[in-house]
Order: sequence, then structure tokens, then C-alpha cells
Amino acid sequence: MQKLKEIHLSGESELTEQMLKAEYPIVFRNLVSDWPIVKLCENNTDPQKRLHAQAEYLQRFSAGATVPAWVADKKEKGRFFYNQDMSGFNFEQQRLPFNDVLAWLVANADDEDIASVYLGSTSVDLLMPNYRKQNDIALLNKAPLVSLWMGNRSRVAPHYDATDNVACVLAGRRKFTLFAPEQYDNLYVGPIEFNPAGQAISLVDLHAPDFKQYPKFEQALENAFEATLLPGDAIFIPSMWWHHVEALDAFNLLQNYWWRQAPEPAANPNDALVHAMLSIKDLPQAQKEVWKDIFDKLIFNPQPQTHIPDSAQGFLKPLDEEQAARMRKLLLKRLQ
Repeated sequence: MQKLKEIHLSGESELTEQMLKAEYPIVFRNLVSDWPIVKLCENNTDPQKRLHAQAEYLQRFSAGATVPAWVADKKEKGRFFYNQDMSGFNFEQQRLPFNDVLAWLVANADDEDIASVYLGSTSVDLLMPNYRKQNDIALLNKAPLVSLWMGNRSRVAPHYDATDNVACVLAGRRKFTLFAPEQYDNLYVGPIEFNPAGQAISLVDLHAPDFKQYPKFEQALENAFEATLLPGDAIFIPSMWWHHVEALDAFNLLQNYWWRQAPEPAANPNDALVHAMLSIKDLPQAQKEVWKDIFDKLIFNPQPQTHIPDSAQGFLKPLDEEQAARMRKLLLKRLQ
């Protein structure tokens, strides 16, 4: 296990665009330590007083929205995963008022032998209008997705996102274990279309890895990176890096920013993966090799197609809104 690169900052104003284009994860110590929600941690050394102060602060902005929450029995010990035969999951998804979830977490903070509650990827602006006027990263305030994650102790299996990600810890401690994209084969990735949260996950339990069933996972662990973040810290996770996230305390709060280094109208590459499985995966090997070569020339290492007049380049031109709309229209027609 390796330590992640760390940069110590005195606030989010020191974050630069260059840092957010790194190819490797970076821990930003104290990136959001000056946010009001985080300062409540510093100003209250007593855990109960700190928890109540943060809950009251969030309720000040709350719009009373109902949110999807995952609830797992205490026997699962905070691990949100599949059930035993992978026919379903080991948790229930419920729609609950945000304020009720918050109140339950506060009331049960002293009880470790309790169900795990996990509120994930919920729009900050939907939950708490005006909250980001006081708690935001200026460089990322136009990010398409800004989400809140809240709960007690929990573990989320290694998964990747197609987007870049900055995750800011606001309350509690978070332990991140990261694997580079090239560790895919060593992670024993589960189903693409049937998974807890929309992304394929590793089937290995990091707390009790079964090396007989998953022998190559030892190699993944040897090349893994690990960091524990405190309130005020943040981590940059580049697109396609696998990450296991563990919330270590009775009350955990995290705010993250997702964005892509791609033209705004660009589609999700995961959709292209599914379409390729539908159209290419089961072709004869010789045909797959031809398609691999075409993809390389037009997608992965595009070469200028100078023999085609500029006016007739069509989909070969750089992507814009008009072209994206035409592509979607063509795909919809062909899929139907």
C-alpha cells in the first residue's frame, strides 16, 4: 500500500486548474478548512456539541426535500453490497425526508451497534438552497454535479467514475483506498448493468479479502494508494481511478464535485461501452480486429482525414452541440 501525494493548502483560493488536471490522485489538506460548516468542527471539541452544531447549521438551509437513502441492517457492519447470491442487494433504498435522516443520525450517534444509513449523491442545491453561498469552491462552482453524502459508518466497494472528482470532507473521517485504471483485471469487477449505484464494483471485500477466490487482488493491494482525510481535507480523484470509500465515524458529511474534461455535449463513455458489447463483442475475431483498427484511427489516435473536403467532414469534426444532437438522433433511430 502506497501513500498518496499530499499538498497542504491554506484554503480553496490556493487550488489551481493545473492541480485539477493531474493524472494521479492528490490529497489537498485544509482545502475547505475555512468553510463555516467545517469550522463548527474546530470550534467544538466535544463530539456531541459538534454534531448538534453541524446539524443545526444544515437545517438552517434545508428545503425539507425527500431524498433516497440506503439502509443496511447492523449485521452488514456498514458494507453496502450485493446479497449473498447476488440476486439483489444487502440494503433497502427508501425515500426519507432529509431532516428526518439528519435527526436520526444525531439521536443515534452514540450507538455503534446500529443500522447503517447512507445518503449518497444528492444535489446540494436541491437539499439546501443558498448553502453554497458560504460553502463552495470558486474554481468548481460551475461543476455540473455538486453532491452531498451523509451517514454513519459505511463502506462502499471500489468503483470508478467517468468524471473527475473532488471530494471534500466536512464532518467525520474518510478513508480512501485507490487503484489505478490498469488494475482492472486484479479487482474482479462485477456486473456492468446490475450494481448498487450505477457503476460496476469490485467484488472483493477489502476488510476480509479472499485471496483463494480472488488471487490477483494481492497484486492490486500492493499497488494501491491509501489516505485518511479529516474535516477540511479534500481529495482529487481523476476519471477512471477505482476508489473504495469508508466513513469511519458516527456522523460523516462529504461534498463532492464531478465534472469532465470533455466538450459539454459529450455523452457518457459507459454508454458507448454497452453499445460496443451489443454490436462488436460477439463478432468473429477477424472482424473485431478490423473494428479495433478503425476505432484507433478515428477515436483513440485520430488522424486528420484530409482527403475529405472540410464541408463534408460531418462527425469527424470537433464535437459541438449541433453535431451531438445529430449523433443522438441517428443513434436513437438505429437503436429503434
